[in-house]
Amino acid sequence: MLPLAVPTPPAKLLKKTQKTLFVRHTGDEPHSGTLTLGAVTFACALGRSGLTYTKREGDGATPIGCFELLNVYYRADRGSCPVTYLPVSPLSPRDGWCDSSEDPLYNRPVDLPFARSHEELWREDRLYDILVVLNYNMYPRVPEEGSAIFFHVAREGFLPTEGCVAVYPEVMRAILKEMAPGDVMEVCAH
Repeated sequence: MLPLAVPTPPAKLLKKTQKTLFVRHTGDEPHSGTLTLGAVTFACALGRSGLTYTKREGDGATPIGCFELLNVYYRADRGSCPVTYLPVSPLSPRDGWCDSSEDPLYNRPVDLPFARSHEELWREDRLYDILVVLNYNMYPRVPEEGSAIFFHVAREGFLPTEGCVAVYPEVMRAILKEMAPGDVMEVCAH
């Protein structure tokens, strides 16, 4: 099973200040957005239903709020390990994520095969070639309030996500170089 614990990096690697990724809706489409880190802004994709204060399982909306970046997973067969201060683990075909509200492992990594409803993290497309787990509905988990809210690789043309935030791979790698435990993504209402 994939780890969720956030190990503390050695003291010499700790950063002095927290960084925030600011995510905002822009444009005419509900799934069009921007992600800003410092003075640099990038295009990003949001959920097909836009942004929401009241996230529900399967609604296709990206939750509004501030979420810590917990850890990174990547496909080692499709690219090198991302450079980051965050904990990083390679994915395998056995990795999944439970999205069944009735299961005690709701919104947690699971080993496949898994009997209840789940998402496969080893995908044919490239969306999860690099993914960052966000601290949304994690501690505590509330049934039906949404699961598998990740920061991941975008489809060409920034097509909508199921509720995640997504950027192109080269942008993801550039951003991750700056990220460390304690850094957050703030999805803004305005």
